[in-house]
Order: sequence, then structure tokens, then C-alpha cells
Amino acid sequence: MTAEVFGEWLKRQGHRVVRTESSYWYQKGPRVFQAFPYHWLIQPSEQELNQLFRSHGAISLRYSTSLAAPVGCMSYHVTFDKPTYGFDDLGKSARKNVRRGLKNCSVEPISFDRLAEEGWALQQDTLSRQERSDDISQQSWKNLCNAASDLPGFNAWGALVSNELAASVITFQLDGCCYMLYQQCKRDFLTAHVNNALSFSVTEANVGSNGVRSVFYSLHSLDAAPTMDEFKLRMGYTAKPVRQRVIFHPWCAPLVNRMSHAVLKKLMALRGGDQILAKGEGMVRFYLEGKQPIERQPVPHALQVAGAGAEE
Repeated sequence: MTAEVFGEWLKRQGHRVVRTESSYWYQKGPRVFQAFPYHWLIQPSEQELNQLFRSHGAISLRYSTSLAAPVGCMSYHVTFDKPTYGFDDLGKSARKNVRRGLKNCSVEPISFDRLAEEGWALQQDTLSRQERSDDISQQSWKNLCNAASDLPGFNAWGALVSNELAASVITFQLDGCCYMLYQQCKRDFLTAHVNNALSFSVTEANVGSNGVRSVFYSLHSLDAAPTMDEFKLRMGYTAKPVRQRVIFHPWCAPLVNRMSHAVLKKLMALRGGDQILAKGEGMVRFYLEGKQPIERQPVPHALQVAGAGAEE
């Protein structure tokens, strides 16, 4: 499966997709473009980036690059990069939770039709529990699922408790890398550890099969809580250090400074839960931090935890 297939999935959801010399990009928000495939570390030329601004109306761009790159916010990708995966990759507590979860549920592939219908409640519950907002509606959730249903490389997985969908995740295989997308769970089943069972079973099923050499769980989020990725680290994944670069159109860049950042944070405090403000604050923060020498940048929480060892 190729990046073009992933791009087709995004197009079917109504996103604008652009191909440039170094990567692919999709319009994630109003005039905001995100590079994909997410696991690629790219270093586009300034000419290439300026062409995106001029020809496609972009105001801001976001992409991942290597630690050796001259600019970019210190960041990470959550990945698993070993040839096999099993209980030995988990800490003691995680092994216990996975075994409990596997006793309480069954993990198996499900249809995208089922995910489209039953998964919306899980999506709402997950965002609410994590105190995050999103611009996704029930109809756009159905479109997201239906768009993947006949594309090669996409699969839907469910953790079922008495045939009720308790947790779910979408996977996509791209050039030897398996993506974990939209993992979600009903809070009523959290204590049954269905998320642990789902994450473990899906990772185990994919690592080493059909040419999969690594699993990509997530990017360092712009607006999630610093502790968001601790669950993934306990499940044997690692925080791979990278730099994320956010840049703004040359006409807008002079307005993006510490003063405007402070204003954004005050507006967020007044309008808690505003998704656009939260994402905007994250973009500005990544941009400002990314202009500093890397040794002067704050180390993300996931990298601190990974460096200390996520779990015994």
C-alpha cells in the first residue's frame, strides 16, 4: 500500500491533498497543511515550502524532521520498531492489565459498517473523557469509516464485550509501517482493561506480518495533555525523538510572537474547550519553541518518561 492510497482516504473525507517534491500534504484545518505519511522525516527546501504558501493558499505548515535539522520544536513519534512483539515487551503492570483485558473481551477485525454505526459513541466518549474537542460530527465520522471500507491496507478492529463494541481502532499499512488510527474506548469498559487488550492484540497481529517492520501509534499532539502518551509507552512503545517544524506564511510570521501567544492563552482560559484556539495555541507554541536552539527547548514529557523508563 502507498501514500497515494492514504491520500485517497483523506480526499474522500473532503480534505485537499497536495503532492510536493519531499512529501504529501493535506489541509487539516482552514489553510493549515499537515505533511504525510506521518512517519516520514523530511527536510523540504524553502523554495518548496514557499510554493505551498503561494500556490495553495496555506497560512501554516507542519511536518516532522530529524533532530539534526537546524530548526523545529523538540518532539517525538510514538512507535514500535522491533521484529516481534509480545508480553516480554510490557512492564509487569501492563502485562497484568492485558491479561485481565483479554479475559474480559475478545479482539477481532470488524466491518467498517459496524464501526461507522457503533463507533461514534466511542469517539464522543473518548474526546469527552480526555477533555478534548474536535470538529468531527457524526456524519463526518461515518464518512471517515466509509471512505476506508474498500481501500487496500485499511482494517477496523474491535474489542467486544458480550458482542458490544467496547473499544476500537483503525489500522493502515503503508510501506512496511502499520498506522494505529482513531483508537477509542467507552469509559464504562476502562476498568475492564479493554484498551490494553486491543492495543496488545492489534500490535501483536501486525508486527512481523505482511512485511510490517514498525508500528506508528501517534504524533506528539499540539493540544493533548502532556501525559496523553503514557499508556502507549507502558504498552511497549517508545517515544522516538524528532523535531516538528511549524512555519507560517511570511506575511503572517511577524505577528506570531510571544505577545500574540500570551493573548491566545488568555483567550483559551476564557473559552475553555475551544478546539480551534487549542490547536492554534499549539501551532504558535511549536513555532516559537522551534526557533530556539534545541538545547534550550523544553523536553516533552513523553521523552522524559521514556528516558527514565516508562515502567519496571
